Amino acid sequence: MREFLETGLISPERMRAVEGNAVTLGVGPLQMMESAGRELAAMALEFSPSRPLVLCGRGRNGGDGMVAARYLQHLETAVIYAADSTLAPETEVQLRALAGSAVTLRPVRCASDVEVLSPFFAGADIIIDALLGTGAAGAVREPVSRCVDLTNAAPAPVIATDIPTPGMRANRILSFHRAKVEGAEVADIGIPLAAEIFMGPGDLTLVPRRGAKARKGENGEVLVIGGGPYQGAPYLAGLGALRAGADIVRIASPVFEPVPDLIYERLEGDRVTPDHLERILKLVDRADAVVVGNGLGTESHDVVLAVAEAARKAVFDADALRLPLPASRETVYTPHAGEFHRMTGSSTPDDLAARGRVVREAVKDGVFILKGPVDVISDGNRVRFNPTGSPAMAVAGTGDVLAGVTGALLCRLPAFEAACIAAYVNGSAGMLAAQERGDGMTATDLVHKIPAVLFAGGAGYG
Repeated sequence: MREFLETGLISPERMRAVEGNAVTLGVGPLQMMESAGRELAAMALEFSPSRPLVLCGRGRNGGDGMVAARYLQHLETAVIYAADSTLAPETEVQLRALAGSAVTLRPVRCASDVEVLSPFFAGADIIIDALLGTGAAGAVREPVSRCVDLTNAAPAPVIATDIPTPGMRANRILSFHRAKVEGAEVADIGIPLAAEIFMGPGDLTLVPRRGAKARKGENGEVLVIGGGPYQGAPYLAGLGALRAGADIVRIASPVFEPVPDLIYERLEGDRVTPDHLERILKLVDRADAVVVGNGLGTESHDVVLAVAEAARKAVFDADALRLPLPASRETVYTPHAGEFHRMTGSSTPDDLAARGRVVREAVKDGVFILKGPVDVISDGNRVRFNPTGSPAMAVAGTGDVLAGVTGALLCRLPAFEAACIAAYVNGSAGMLAAQERGDGMTATDLVHKIPAVLFAGGAGYG
């Protein structure tokens, strides 16, 4: 499974997700911090120093530096740290441990506090920058900016932790797990492989939260097009989208069901036809994401293709998954094994790694969620696996809910991230519903569990 590990730079947001997944797998923040700080100290020792200076901020980056200082306590090590009541909890733990170590501790609150300590900068023979790291945002403020000035004026080489503090020089950069900036060296801190290639609760940190001044529509308007032969499917997709955070969901269908939370857009007749396109395309134009295919039947593919051409973002499910394959500017496809074969001509092997390769090779455009006991998500380059779910989900409608959840997340996230998180959320919600209903669960039971996973925490790896 190592072949599915991503390479190259990792964003701070993605790294936080991976770390969150590692915690679920049993590798806690203090454990990762200990490993990071030990590696940082080892790099510092390569310079054969006698007077290290470690600069520590209030976040976890500062905690890494404090661990490093503890491993350097046999030297004349000094630590300058931000004395702030908002220290990260893990950094507070490291500060307590450092207080019992043979190091010189100097708290700073303002630029003048740093200025008094300028001899430490001038006399150091190695400086470790653990001030901000990946948590840096906006302009550098005091007392950090004065630390930057004094470090840049000092003769000692500088090691940056994860990424350099903005404006500060760095002779070497040590990143943990994966590089965050070009030129960084990388240290392994024991994060399990599954934390990166399998979906987990850490990935939910990527979902934008509503602001305090949020207004209706800012979090997405979803249009679901379906129904006719099968009347419940588009409404299950619509409810999935609502529960996943979409503000407005419209159902364009020949079939009406009295669901007051969903806006019904009536299409005359007993199925969706090209005669409805003028009406449908106006709705497509106003939607942030379109979900197409749920309960649609096999006779409306001309409409599917026209919608695909007009839509900015779209999720294609069920009867929309046939050739010629529809494609929008950003597209997610949600096939089960039979639909995947119909779309691509490829069968899906039982071996998980082999299944991942087959899906990755089949993707020519968009993102695929191959549904199964373990979902496989790929954009033709990246591959992720979602382990959540329950055999009780093998009932009608759970795939429709997944399509709706994907549509809601697609309003606010890129297609690959939306697809990965939707698979995780749908499976986790199914696990919660199965705990209560067992084999008697329905797709509606699953819908009601989505907020507990997506917005309040819920089932994890299972």
